[in-house]
Amino acid sequence: MPDIGQSCTLWDAGGKEMNDRKRVAGLIRDHIARERLSREQFAFRTKLGKSTVDKLLVGLFSDRTLAIVEAQTGLSLRSASVRHEGASPESVTAPPDMPSIAVLPFANMGSDPAQDFLADGITEDLTTELSRLRWLLVIARNSTFAYKGRAVDVRQVARELGVRYVLEGSVRTAAGRIRVTAQLVEADAARHIWAERYDRDLGDIFAVQDEITRSAVAAIEPHLYAEEGARAARRAPESIDAWGLVVRALGLLHQVGRQQNEEARALLARAIGIEPGYARAHAVLGWAVWWAAQCQWCLDRDAGFTQAARHAEEAVALGPAEPWARMTLGLCLSERRRHERALVEARAAIELNPSFALGRATYGWVLLAAGRSEEAIAETGAALRMSPIDSFSGLYTSFHGLALLGARRFTEALPFLRASVAAFAENPGHLHTLISCCGHLGLTEEAADFIAARNRIAPPLRLGALRQRMAGFAHGSVFVEGLAKAGVPD
Repeated sequence: MPDIGQSCTLWDAGGKEMNDRKRVAGLIRDHIARERLSREQFAFRTKLGKSTVDKLLVGLFSDRTLAIVEAQTGLSLRSASVRHEGASPESVTAPPDMPSIAVLPFANMGSDPAQDFLADGITEDLTTELSRLRWLLVIARNSTFAYKGRAVDVRQVARELGVRYVLEGSVRTAAGRIRVTAQLVEADAARHIWAERYDRDLGDIFAVQDEITRSAVAAIEPHLYAEEGARAARRAPESIDAWGLVVRALGLLHQVGRQQNEEARALLARAIGIEPGYARAHAVLGWAVWWAAQCQWCLDRDAGFTQAARHAEEAVALGPAEPWARMTLGLCLSERRRHERALVEARAAIELNPSFALGRATYGWVLLAAGRSEEAIAETGAALRMSPIDSFSGLYTSFHGLALLGARRFTEALPFLRASVAAFAENPGHLHTLISCCGHLGLTEEAADFIAARNRIAPPLRLGALRQRMAGFAHGSVFVEGLAKAGVPD
């Protein structure tokens, strides 16, 4: 019979193993919850039987099973299953093969330590908002706040937390103003990807925090897509999974051009071929097809909108919590003049991700089509504030200008519509709205130049065709009226 000391040693070892197994099971449960998967869907994705998944979730597994799960999910499980007291962080937290980020505690740069709550609040809000991006692994607050008040090397932090990206920043208040700075760093090379400064009146501090947080996340998301798209593009074509194909497609779609759109649609079709149940692949393909139809790149525009709706409906069926799916379905329903249901879907997209700038812009478009122009102006204006310089700006400025035109605020609309054409002159829709605005303002010479530019990229513009196209949209009459004043022939 072992002595008491030996018994304690054996019990401690067993306890550590039990804790390790619980930790692994917890990581898998968190992944399933974050991805909003059922156990059956997780079993299908990992090619494991449901009984094996049930065992995994209570801590019963083999090393081979963990290897399969790691390959399919990007989780780092086997290191967690052998972790023990005193292990060095570098030995257990290699970054997973998926996008991951840590939001470090923002520094209070003011002289009053009592203002720490502002910096902590911004950090908490950014962590929460980034966590809404279902494709992004975000390190929990309890882990990142261990670095509060410490001078750190982002590469070391990334190794310790197992992330690719680190977001850090500072908060300063003075004379009723708040300044928040933030920077996004790719950790391996300590390379700055994005940086911004936000200056606001304090006023309602909670409203200010919300505005800054949403603006920051809306600005960060496209940069993360671009980085992940470049990472996927460096891999051998045969090794790129469905996620990598979708990320590459999103990077192309942010360039908004015709050739990029065609390449993106081909990548998305491949992604669906690999993983037919991947909601985001269907959703983004729906958006790509909608955009192609909107830009008149399809031989049959109406057929393009119908195809976009089909992909969007499939995406919503597969993933009701997928913001791109709800956004695209909202646009397609609005195109069909089913305004009330379109509003429900478009609103759902920004409720699922309040920092989704493109979702806010398209919600504004749907509101305008339904006759709620002032609400539309507020939403399209919010999209511009959230993401003023990313590559969708031609779309944001166009939608905002269109909303202002729909409210007959032509002078206000003009600079936004000029900016939209400057950003993306290949879109006939941008030109149509600018021509209409010029017509309302009596700028006939400028309108004539834009009519000529429009006719160089698409069949000649005719008022009758636009009148038919705009029928059923609340802003259709003011839109067509401006075109007539600009001299567009019937």
